Amino acid sequence: MSMIHVVAVITSKPGMRQEILGAFNSNTKAVRAEDGCIEYGATVDVENVGPFQTKFGEDTFVVIEKWKSLPHLMAHASSEHMKAYAAKTKPLIASRVIHVLSSA
Repeated sequence: MSMIHVVAVITSKPGMRQEILGAFNSNTKAVRAEDGCIEYGATVDVENVGPFQTKFGEDTFVVIEKWKSLPHLMAHASSEHMKAYAAKTKPLIASRVIHVLSSA
């Protein structure tokens, strides 16, 4: 199977994005140490890009991930540190949309 790409769009409840990002950033080192993790990080809108940009907004961040395989991603999703992160941030999240993709 080919490399797996994940794009996760996380929208916080109003004004809670920084709190979620704090928990996310605290968990990043453990995720990047997982077997099969190639890339894992949070991104936010760039300012002053111009009219061609469609912004996600001030309460949203996008997680960009790359994994060596689907089994690596599945192990990540069930890891203890991800369960703890999910429990900590669940009350702060308004919506979460996860796209799991492979190379075309």
